[in-house]
Amino acid sequence: MLVLVGFILVVISTLGGFMLAGGHPAVLLHLSEFVVIFGIATGILIIASPGHVLSDLTGKARLAFSSKKPKKEEYFDLLKLLYEIFMVGRRNGLIALEEHVMEPAKSAIFQRYPVVTAHQERMEFLCNGLRPVIDGKIKPDQLEDLMLTELDAKIEEADHPVHVLQMVGDSLPGIGIVAAVLGIINTMAAIADGPSVVGERVAAALTGTLLGVFSAYGFVNPMATRIKFNNAHDQQYLRCILAAVSGFAKGLAPVTAVEVARRSLDSGVQPTAEELETAVKGLSTTAR
Repeated sequence: MLVLVGFILVVISTLGGFMLAGGHPAVLLHLSEFVVIFGIATGILIIASPGHVLSDLTGKARLAFSSKKPKKEEYFDLLKLLYEIFMVGRRNGLIALEEHVMEPAKSAIFQRYPVVTAHQERMEFLCNGLRPVIDGKIKPDQLEDLMLTELDAKIEEADHPVHVLQMVGDSLPGIGIVAAVLGIINTMAAIADGPSVVGERVAAALTGTLLGVFSAYGFVNPMATRIKFNNAHDQQYLRCILAAVSGFAKGLAPVTAVEVARRSLDSGVQPTAEELETAVKGLSTTAR
């Protein structure tokens, strides 16, 4: 919603200032300039982007408008889930975690936290981190590097749409110049038609430059930045999982492992130490 408010404010401020200076918005509406600029920009986007990146970009742009990001309550649920899982492993041995990790959809512990289990990527990251602990295939101090490698790959993949959108945004001022040059060519061909026709076509050409710069700095680049922030929120969630799981694998007590994870969070979503301590004390730690 805030993105939409920002877009509306950009448009109103631009047109409002133009009208206060005596301008008429209708003179900015030249269909040919819109066709050239947005047609070329769309073509560049298609040329530069593999199909899956275009699909990701569409989905991330839609999420940018909805402003959905993990909230404090979601992190609270995650920390409580991690604590319960770690307590089962501490009390009954790591092998007791196998039934929960291998089939989380059937796990009584996981099913108590539907907000966590509803997100497939986060669940896969959590389960992928716990499996080597259960199997004993790697040393505990090697798990963090393994999870960091997976996280780095996810970060790089998530940033592909951002890079493409930034590239289009950086190209738009140049595309505006192309539209302006095309307009000047038309103007030169119409000099014999008189000053009024020439003036109208020069105005149309300048509108092309304006539209390119306006679209880049008013919409496209800010949208790329918003998507990048949303990616960072998702990555923070995964880093929280990484901190807890790697800490538990190294021998930290369950409450200490989730405390390490809590401290990895931004202040806006971070539960207090007292809130977390109260929450975990009230949990049932009966092995299942």
